Amino acid sequence: MAASGERRTRDRVLRFVTATGAATALIVGGFTSPVGAAGFASAAGEIPPGLEPFYTQQLQWGSCDGYSTDGSDLAGAGLECARVTVPIDYENPQGDTAQIALSRSRSTGEKVGSLLVNPGGPGASGLGMAVVGAGTELAERFDVVGFDPRGIGASTPQIDCLTPEETDAWRQDPAVDMTPEGIARAEQNRREYAARCAERTGTDVLAHVGTRDVVRDMDVIRAVLGDPKLNYLGYSYGTRLGSAYAEAFPGNVRAMVLDGALDPQQDPVEEAVRQAAGFQQAFDAFATECATREDCPLGSDPAVAVERFRSLVDPLIDRPAATEDPRGLSYANAISGVIATLYSPEGWEYLRDGLAELVQGRGDTLLVLSDMYEGRFADGSYSNSAEAMAAVRCVDDAAVTDPAVAGELDTRSRQAAPFLDDGRGTGNAPLGACAFWPVPPTGDRHAVEVDGLPPIVVVSTTEDPATPYQAGVDLAKQLDAVLVTYRGTQHGVVLSGQWCVDLPVARYLVDLAVPEGDTTC
Repeated sequence: MAASGERRTRDRVLRFVTATGAATALIVGGFTSPVGAAGFASAAGEIPPGLEPFYTQQLQWGSCDGYSTDGSDLAGAGLECARVTVPIDYENPQGDTAQIALSRSRSTGEKVGSLLVNPGGPGASGLGMAVVGAGTELAERFDVVGFDPRGIGASTPQIDCLTPEETDAWRQDPAVDMTPEGIARAEQNRREYAARCAERTGTDVLAHVGTRDVVRDMDVIRAVLGDPKLNYLGYSYGTRLGSAYAEAFPGNVRAMVLDGALDPQQDPVEEAVRQAAGFQQAFDAFATECATREDCPLGSDPAVAVERFRSLVDPLIDRPAATEDPRGLSYANAISGVIATLYSPEGWEYLRDGLAELVQGRGDTLLVLSDMYEGRFADGSYSNSAEAMAAVRCVDDAAVTDPAVAGELDTRSRQAAPFLDDGRGTGNAPLGACAFWPVPPTGDRHAVEVDGLPPIVVVSTTEDPATPYQAGVDLAKQLDAVLVTYRGTQHGVVLSGQWCVDLPVARYLVDLAVPEGDTTC
């Protein structure tokens, strides 16, 4: 492929990830936990003691030039940006501070208030989310506000662990050797990764990048935006931020929509296994649809699609596929490129193309998909989304430190998602980077328990691969929320053009008209 062909491939795939959010919908699993049920403010709108300078600061809105860290054209979208100052450690508000980047699309009509939006991750930049709902009643009635959570994107100080060259090398490692020697080597790599994060970011920052501190930032943002109560739309991991905020500041919630929900009390191992099963379900749906096409690279029989898929990707473990980019397509990059396409049926045509290329011994499309999924730009630089995801997860949950549990998770994940099983499992597996993290976790897993919360809405999709449906059902029960069920195969649905979801969500956010009972469409 000529250089111009590589650019065309990137441009084509970029249109997909922009339309579907696949570039920011990072894989979940082992996610965060809410802060303590006691909360932080004893009455609606009350400023916690010692935080008055932060809650009363004035925002200086201006150009978004220099704010984008994920390729979003913030200025071209007509957004304005600002930064809000928060303490790095809320228990020491006189200490060092962080700057949280905000973006805003002003309401075009009679304003209800601000609508704060988060895309998930954790680790995804949220500045581009200020365009969510453009052309709808929500954009007319709300200032739609996106934000980069602390340590992420344009917020400072940033989480920083690896150089671009180190990240490229990390992504070339297939990480499939489950022999004792392979496990020891993998754990040493993860030990070194954690040490680099500590050295380059600082343990004082790493200790305060979790959900516990982000929800306190959200309350400061609410106040400086001039809203007596919060209006919030959170996707994926953003639902964890929402449930944690609701538990911490129930009196400060006006309206909240949580889409693609996580269950904050679910065991991390069970969560990861269910997610693996969710992606297998999405792969099976893709294979069934693909089999109806004469040119399907997996053949005409969905029953053998997994076997055919493995025959295409397994050789990459030993030899990357040729690409115009000199890196080639590694096994790890092939798998992440495939995963990126399974968040929505809109990605299936790119998966077909990528697998068809593999049949011919090439990997350009899957490499571009993997690059965008991992936050790599055409010039070889990276966003810090992947590093931030690791850092947030490591402080939000207690790490798996028992090798037996790590081995069990690996075995069960292979069973739940055969299309991801390289056949090299031994019943053992390396501990993750969180087992070697330089700061202790600040969250725990528990059911949300909250009094005084107004009615909120949880949206869950029946065949969501990344956040399986049952998690939304369970979260709705904990919050005594109305559940909106969407029958589909995608990760997140609100404001994606499904009017049976979008209309009741709009009525709820604008007029506080809660959908009657749990609804399905």
